[in-house]
Amino acid sequence: MCKYSVEMTDTFSGEANYCWVHRALIDAPCDATSRLLIRRAKKALGISTPHRVTLDSGDMLRIDLRNNPICIFISAL
Repeated sequence: MCKYSVEMTDTFSGEANYCWVHRALIDAPCDATSRLLIRRAKKALGISTPHRVTLDSGDMLRIDLRNNPICIFISAL
């Protein structure tokens, strides 16, 4: 199992603003799919809003929540 850092913050003009931030740590298999990581991150943050993945660079994911100025970053520790 590996640990992943999750950060949810507001956006301004589409960029992460960090006016406020909620953080969480999640556990997932080291070879976890993006889908599994997103599902666990959203559960840890207590949200169920639809999303779209805007960045998947292999070691980091960025998810933007639809109709909300909020984004979530998931990265391996």
